[in-house]
Amino acid sequence: MPTERLTFPGHSGDPLSARLDLPDGPHLATALFAHCFTCSKDIPAARRISARLAAMGIAVLRFDFTGLGHSQGEFANTTFTSNVGDLRAAAALLVDRGMAPTLLIGHSLGGAAILRAAPDIPSARAVVTLGAPFDPGHVTHNFGEALDTIRRDGSAPVSLGGRSFTITDSFLRDVEAAELAPVIAHLKKALLVLHAPRDATVDISNASQIFTAARHPKSFVTLDGADHLISVPRDAEYAANVIAAWAGRYLDLTPPAPPIGAPEGVIRVSEADPDGFLQDVQSGPHHHTLADEPKAYGGTNRGMSPYGFVAAGLGACTSMTIRMYARRKGWPLKQVRVEVCHDKVHAQDADPGAEAKIDVFRRRIMLDGPLDGAQRQRLLEIADKCPVHRTLETSARVETELV
Repeated sequence: MPTERLTFPGHSGDPLSARLDLPDGPHLATALFAHCFTCSKDIPAARRISARLAAMGIAVLRFDFTGLGHSQGEFANTTFTSNVGDLRAAAALLVDRGMAPTLLIGHSLGGAAILRAAPDIPSARAVVTLGAPFDPGHVTHNFGEALDTIRRDGSAPVSLGGRSFTITDSFLRDVEAAELAPVIAHLKKALLVLHAPRDATVDISNASQIFTAARHPKSFVTLDGADHLISVPRDAEYAANVIAAWAGRYLDLTPPAPPIGAPEGVIRVSEADPDGFLQDVQSGPHHHTLADEPKAYGGTNRGMSPYGFVAAGLGACTSMTIRMYARRKGWPLKQVRVEVCHDKVHAQDADPGAEAKIDVFRRRIMLDGPLDGAQRQRLLEIADKCPVHRTLETSARVETELV
């Protein structure tokens, strides 16, 4: 996905570092992503969710809160309220660019901040939380024995995720005073709550409280065995797919006009796993699937193989063509089933003397219904007239350009 690096002034005027992930095609909507407490915009979960949404035509702005990642400012001077201020500033940036955010996504404490900021972002129509606490003050349990020191001395270093952060008493007082229940009750936006039952950092009871406090439309989806940071690629991809599918119900994702010469639009294939063969396949803004190779060939077997897609295209086109003809004739065809197998055989099997190999697609057609022999024979002949069949039997030209 194309990514634009940019900076913008946060709540206090300090420059904040951001990435704007753009669709590789028409821009249909914009999302604003808030990362988890002391994390950054570049954590795997944020990257994968952004990539999936961008493939759907939704641009995503993700940025580092003040004092974190590549953003400037002092983290010790930030609070929960300042994070909300940074989110308002990010939304204002998008509005100024003509990309007002309609989807808000927040992870962990970023989810709580997104909920608090949502009423101040009028363009937003849908909100998503991932592993978010119902009470922002919940984050203080991560500070352990340092809590007493912070309250006594005004600040203290706290080790979080192997890094040291200075936490101040003003942060504690601010986060403990934050109350989300009234905000959630009057959100007036569609809400999706994603949470893992075994989240050891933010208990799933928080998701129940958020969901109960919200009014409809609201949805809850479990992330099963995911950890709090959604660090396993498969869990992040699942969350991304759920968000992408759910958001389409509440955002106006008008399909783009197909390009000239490609009446069915454009298929975009993006590498999803550089260490294997997994591919993210997107057809327009609404249809998504995965392509892969079997484990025996170095893949992870999480999607059909490339030849599997070719065989599926032949089978689907065959079934559609038969149905269309039977419908026009008024014949009693109840159901069509097509099985397709692909193999490579020596050309000499079809043409004695040839040494090259050719592709063979073996197709088995099952027609259910009180059809007579003549009707069945005619439908078998019609199967050979399906457009994909004709393409495979004749020839095609592939024109390639590097962009």
